[in-house]
Amino acid sequence: MSEYQYYEFQALDRPLSRAEQEHLRAISTRARITATSFVNTYNWGDLSGDPRRMVERYFDAHLYVTNWGTHQLMLRLPKQTLKLPTVQPYCLDHHVEVSTTRTHLLLDMTSDDEGGDWAEGADDSLAALIGVRDELATGDLRPLYLAWLSALAAWELEDDDEEEYQACPEPPVPAGLGELTAAQSALADFLRVDGDLLAVAAQTSPAAPKKPVRPTKKELALLIAALSPKEKDALLLRLALGPEPGLRTGLLHRLQGGAGAPAPVTGRRCAAQLLDAAHTLRAERRRRAEQERATARAQRLTALASEAESAWQQIETHIATKKTTAYDQAVTLLAELRDAYAYTGRHTDFQQRLTRLREANRRRPGLIHRLDRRDLR
Repeated sequence: MSEYQYYEFQALDRPLSRAEQEHLRAISTRARITATSFVNTYNWGDLSGDPRRMVERYFDAHLYVTNWGTHQLMLRLPKQTLKLPTVQPYCLDHHVEVSTTRTHLLLDMTSDDEGGDWAEGADDSLAALIGVRDELATGDLRPLYLAWLSALAAWELEDDDEEEYQACPEPPVPAGLGELTAAQSALADFLRVDGDLLAVAAQTSPAAPKKPVRPTKKELALLIAALSPKEKDALLLRLALGPEPGLRTGLLHRLQGGAGAPAPVTGRRCAAQLLDAAHTLRAERRRRAEQERATARAQRLTALASEAESAWQQIETHIATKKTTAYDQAVTLLAELRDAYAYTGRHTDFQQRLTRLREANRRRPGLIHRLDRRDLR
């Protein structure tokens, strides 16, 4: 299989100018470039531009996927919508990084899994993930916590220093980790967040508040009328100066009294406690699954043993066709019947019946060979 790299960039807060699109065309002659996007797939070679610089200068979101296991999502947000001190507690190693420009904050989230499955031709797209950017802008920090959990699991695979895990504090725990939005669920899948680790983390996460009802036109008019002339003048001036990312969101936030996502609760656990709890939960889940499988098998074998005569008739019918596919079906059923007889304490009865069947069909080498291969002697 050839190398595969997928790059997608999206401009959300403002469209790209013609000059900017021409500059991007100089970076790649094959990319699909529009006023709001840049998309390219590489099977040989690499993107000549620096994705981080491209996000800093042009784009608000970037997705990168490779067939060697790298999943990367980069988001650019105006500084006034997401503060650096808010993001920093969720940064961990090189998997979750944050940086700033004069006007924006850049959040970089990466998951690497060289042994993971990858489907060539998969629908890699920002569409399912882009919603987390608006969620972060309105104070929902669940995407940050999910990225931290992804990084924690990756760190555990890379390092085995218990003292470091003990010294690594849990970041603030946002509400609603037990009931993720569609975009957050897609992010958890993209960053390969461990389900057991997420379940443990959600144990101390308060329930997410109900989504506030969007105010009506009449309600907004009353709220706007209550603003002071100074505030209205300031808002109109900002609007007149040109498109300002987050202006509408910020205004609605102000009009509704600052209501938004609830403040996260202080993290009280360390990384070691979360990892240990996840291991315990995983072991218990596997134990229950194994017990359920054993119970189901016991029921299946008991039912087959009670219908043994019907099964023997099916086996003889398959053999009588003299077709290789029917031989395979007969041998498979025989192997199941052997287990059913053994489970019900009738192994000797099965062996006697099998001996007679082999003797009656000794001139059918194709069948005998299949019986021998399944150790049905």
